[in-house]
Amino acid sequence: MPLAPSRVELCPLTLADQDEFCSLVRASSELHSPYMQLPATAEAFQSWMQRFVDGTNRGYLIRVLETGAAAGTVNINSIIRGRYQGASLGYAAFAPSAGRGYMTEGLTAVLRHAFDDLRLHRLEANIQPGNKASSALARRLGFRYEGMSADYLYINGAWRDHERWSITAPTPWTPDPSLPEV
Repeated sequence: MPLAPSRVELCPLTLADQDEFCSLVRASSELHSPYMQLPATAEAFQSWMQRFVDGTNRGYLIRVLETGAAAGTVNINSIIRGRYQGASLGYAAFAPSAGRGYMTEGLTAVLRHAFDDLRLHRLEANIQPGNKASSALARRLGFRYEGMSADYLYINGAWRDHERWSITAPTPWTPDPSLPEV
């Protein structure tokens, strides 16, 4: 993961981001459909934010340094410790900033944060086969294609197949042997 200067910063997602987030989700509905369903109302956003309370999921906004605008969102989901030290990623660009490379820079920051700060070993991105932009982003960041998972996630009223992509920490490290087995 290169340490080149970035045009973005990674900011923890908070309840104060509600109006901006929901507005950007609504403006991005064509971009996100049918691949994901993000909260577009205040009530849905507040309910969705509950998933971040216990620390097993972490939510972030990718903000453009020059303007402060949110260019996208990233979640580190289902963090599992012990001998696994892994999680899954969910990410989405917001339409007003899509196609400008902000997600590449933002996800590079997320990978660095996940591997260096959170000390995770493995991250997975599960991507619907038709989502070419998302799989291209995963490939660009060094994720490896691992196969297809049939009927993997329930999105927009249907069980959807997903390609499984993964990446591991660039510098292997050994978990503490006193950690419990998963």
